[in-house]
Amino acid sequence: MNLAERLSQLGTETAFAVSIEAARHAAAGNRVYPFHLGDLNLPTPENIQQAAVKAMQDGKTGYCPNAGVTELREALAEEINASHGTSYTADNVAIQPGGKPVIGKFIMALMNPGDAVLYPNPGFPIYESMIEFHGGTAVPYGFVEGKDSFELDMEQVERGIAAGARLMIYNDLQNPTAAESSPQELERIAALVREHNLYVLVDEAYLDIRFGGRSASLVSLPGMAERCVILYTFSKKFAMTGWRLGAAIGPSDVIAPMIRMNVNDESCSNHFVQYAAIEALRGDQSEVRRMIDTLHQRRDKAVDILNSIDGVFCYRPNATFYLYPNVTEAMTRKGMAEYEALRIGALQETGVSFCTRLHFGRELPGEQNKYVRLAYSGIDLADIEEGLTKLRDYLQVK
Repeated sequence: MNLAERLSQLGTETAFAVSIEAARHAAAGNRVYPFHLGDLNLPTPENIQQAAVKAMQDGKTGYCPNAGVTELREALAEEINASHGTSYTADNVAIQPGGKPVIGKFIMALMNPGDAVLYPNPGFPIYESMIEFHGGTAVPYGFVEGKDSFELDMEQVERGIAAGARLMIYNDLQNPTAAESSPQELERIAALVREHNLYVLVDEAYLDIRFGGRSASLVSLPGMAERCVILYTFSKKFAMTGWRLGAAIGPSDVIAPMIRMNVNDESCSNHFVQYAAIEALRGDQSEVRRMIDTLHQRRDKAVDILNSIDGVFCYRPNATFYLYPNVTEAMTRKGMAEYEALRIGALQETGVSFCTRLHFGRELPGEQNKYVRLAYSGIDLADIEEGLTKLRDYLQVK
């Protein structure tokens, strides 16, 4: 069989491969501490679950509008308007079966074959995969260590624009680094976008997974709402990863073709789940707040232990549920030059399972520091302490 040549350009989310290895290690009778996958071991709030049950009982089990249920589109527009200072209506919202479809549909709506697209690297690997699968040129930009957080490498952003990029993917409160743009960085990005007439996919999957302060959005700055499509997902904030519901929110002249893609792709998103999402937005938020509090405690425990390890440095990010510690010195002390030696050795010797920088895009020229990513969304506080203490013992030079 001769498969389509474009399949050679289709990547994958490699964290799932780490999950398979961890599952095999556990199946062999070993203890595993799962820091590898950004899933939550916290239940979807009860009021959201009950709203889905009621919707099914009320007969919301057939097709629904391709763009999504009108009430949900209105609720999302109201939610974003309140937090972003925008003036969206339902016409600016296209409901999707998860956040991932927004990436591909944004690219298909605005990118022609051969176009250059800026994307964060390290970053969510599906960005790179979708750009290349649809015939674009993926132009990476990275991060540098700042005083309190990772910062965008703005020189790389500017070089990518100078090289002809006309689209940009921007993921603040970022996976894997948990980087958060300062107001100055946001202003600088906005100025470049306006000056060079770019269109931007603004991935805000973690905007509300926040432990202090308030998240800002590129979309809120002057001239940005008409140049940006927001990737919104219910997966993270509402612990709905398996429900598969998200949305694209942006200019109606971009949202309209994305809705037409819905017709051709999945027809519509899950009908009754959309009523659960309405409850998520408009209903009681107490369980959501408790979930954030739990994640906050996990963050502090994990950061404290990581920073107690010789040769490891980790920021204390204000948002997301990811940590991206610098392990360069620790690897050197262990005599390890390759990421896989650390990752596999840690799994086999301690049961701690995590991803490395290599799971989030190709290494960029000149990279010298070594990083791993730990997600604390799917592991309880006691296991964080136990697992990372074992990792600390493993990394100490004997």
